[in-house]
Amino acid sequence: MKTFFTALFLLTVQFLLAQEETYADGIFNFEENKPQKIFTAGARIRQAPQVNAEVLDSLQANQQVFILKKEETVLKLGERAANWYKISYDKDGRNSEGYIWGGNLCTGYRNKNGYDFLLGLTKTVAKKDPQFPTGTIQQNMAAVKMMEGNTIIDEVSFDTGSGESLSYGTFTVESNHKLKNVEFTLKASVSGEACGIPGYDQYILFTSKKLIVLPQLMSVGDADVYYHHEEFIFPNDKGGIPNAFIFKMEEMEKDEKDRERKKKASKTYLWDGNAYRLR
Repeated sequence: MKTFFTALFLLTVQFLLAQEETYADGIFNFEENKPQKIFTAGARIRQAPQVNAEVLDSLQANQQVFILKKEETVLKLGERAANWYKISYDKDGRNSEGYIWGGNLCTGYRNKNGYDFLLGLTKTVAKKDPQFPTGTIQQNMAAVKMMEGNTIIDEVSFDTGSGESLSYGTFTVESNHKLKNVEFTLKASVSGEACGIPGYDQYILFTSKKLIVLPQLMSVGDADVYYHHEEFIFPNDKGGIPNAFIFKMEEMEKDEKDRERKKKASKTYLWDGNAYRLR
């Protein structure tokens, strides 16, 4: 009987450990044998894929590295979970190798007008829960860095939700949307892979060597029972107006009798060529 309970205890422990296994967020899934860039300034390069391994070096933001191997080990800091990666890189005239936590790498980068634009996650913070005024929720913060070589010209930050919203991500350069003095627009997006997990779109205007963050957009849905969708209508879009962008929201929810109830809202932001304000 004692042997039976010992075996049962060991099986229970193994089950609980399996339940607590950490999986990496999808936006930190980088391909092997591909170049990548450092996002976190002073990112530590270690001798082994673990947080207490010896530090061999540190790299600055915008340093290019080469992904050699994706390690199975996953480290979770706050709401950010990423694999470790074995990398190679050139520094001070020599090639070196080591291991880096994937959360220190760019989740996207673009080059435009002679500048490098880096997207990455910076930290997790506790914010007030809108549904429970006395409670807090853990939210990730992201940033876009505008770089000229190793020099930061400008940087902006914004929310990206919880770890559940980090399954997929994109970082694109769009047109100027016919907004005065805007050379182009950057768009950073993240989303989850299950119903009820919100996705976020963040537009950033580039004008006069400055980054200007627009109000964040959020969309979420739960099969055909509920959805909430937000978008911008720019001057070059159908229904757009000059020197402004329009926020539109549409929401649908089915009641207990399967009847759809929809809500719509909109507001207009005026753009003067340097800043925006609510009309």
